[in-house]
Amino acid sequence: MLRFLGFGCPYSARRLAAAAVSRRRSRVRIRTRVRIRLMLGFALAVVACTAAAAAAPAAPPPSPRPASKAEPDKGFPMRIVAYVANSGSGTASSFDVRLERPVTTTTVGSGPTGVGAAPDGSHVYVANGLSDSVTFIETTSHKAVATVPVGSYPFSAFPSRDGSQVFAANWGSDNVSVIDTAGRKVIATPAVGELPHSVATLPDGTALVTNSGTNNVTVLSKTHEPVAQIPVGDFPSGIVATVKGDRVYVANTGSGSISAIDPVTRKVVATWPVGKAPLGLGVSPDGRRLYAADSGADSLLVIDTATGGVLSQVPVGKTPQGVAVSPGGSRVWVTNEDSDTVSVIDPTLTKVRVTLRTGHNPEGIAISPR
Repeated sequence: MLRFLGFGCPYSARRLAAAAVSRRRSRVRIRTRVRIRLMLGFALAVVACTAAAAAAPAAPPPSPRPASKAEPDKGFPMRIVAYVANSGSGTASSFDVRLERPVTTTTVGSGPTGVGAAPDGSHVYVANGLSDSVTFIETTSHKAVATVPVGSYPFSAFPSRDGSQVFAANWGSDNVSVIDTAGRKVIATPAVGELPHSVATLPDGTALVTNSGTNNVTVLSKTHEPVAQIPVGDFPSGIVATVKGDRVYVANTGSGSISAIDPVTRKVVATWPVGKAPLGLGVSPDGRRLYAADSGADSLLVIDTATGGVLSQVPVGKTPQGVAVSPGGSRVWVTNEDSDTVSVIDPTLTKVRVTLRTGHNPEGIAISPR
């Protein structure tokens, strides 16, 4: 549904909003222009890769396993859950990561895209792009327990390492809403670059925000002040930090590359040309492997973080978006927006174990850490 996350948009969402007669009309104009950008981008990608695809067609992903009304085991507590934001149906699908099966569906706001999981596993946070809010879901009951108003068109909602705050990147208002998780209210709204997309947080309390409209990353201090702008590639979208916080990776969707950032020096230390349009990112617990959803090639890229080389390319569903890694690193989950599925991958065997049905247009995904 929200296709703007795949390709660059040079215009300013703020200027469009100011020129619109009403807030609703402004949203419609933004979505319409970005859909045109996406169609043009995909047309170019198709032209560029048609010959290669004809010579060596990728193997189709496994047939999706039908969704069921499965409930969690009564005799064994469900410890780890994956949540998927279905932007086309206003819901979040939950899955038992241990059993690799669906659990239930939770109604959230309109146009949900990004998902973040609390460090203690108690809640997940869903950014509702079309209703300018973040929904809190309690993971034991899978019920929405709060909805917090934020800025315009929030695309992602990601928690701090201590779980005390959630950062919502407001794509439509060029700022970030910092939510206090205890009080469930916005406590700060720092300005960042144009069209902020995603957020990564570090152990020292800082946060990094990708700005897809200005091709850079904003660094926010632990007091929520913008302290640096790091230039990266074209249309930076997904971002992820290692567990230790010693490296940050940014997916440059528009330029087909990934930037590796040293958070101490706040400089790009490497740029790797990988894939056609890398988007969502995940990193293994030991930091040795980076996983990137290549939305332009319908595959998951497994990347060696020591060299930036692509170790393998795993075919998944159509237009993969979000990536999440299980706490032990034994599974990688990838949402497939145009297939209405999520692929569960064994990164050791580099193959899809199972494909599960989601709601319509799944985008963001998060796995509770415990």
